Amino acid sequence: MWTEEKNRLQATFHFIDFSQAFAFMTEVALVAEKQNHHPSWSNVWNMVEIQLTTHDAGNIVTNKDRMMAADIDAIFERYQPLK
Repeated sequence: MWTEEKNRLQATFHFIDFSQAFAFMTEVALVAEKQNHHPSWSNVWNMVEIQLTTHDAGNIVTNKDRMMAADIDAIFERYQPLK
């Protein structure tokens, strides 16, 4: 699901509706705050696009990004994705 391009990890997540997408973003925000590692993201209706890069390492992909991506995937698994 995650791809690495232009020194960032990127993924797009689809949900049943806006409420589910927003709930997912809220959970991700809480994890990001705990890790002090905040994603760049956007949300349109039922879709959330996330980009991860480590700013204090020179805007490159580091293990910190890979760990955050794994945490995000674990959160996403709890949601019913759009079929």
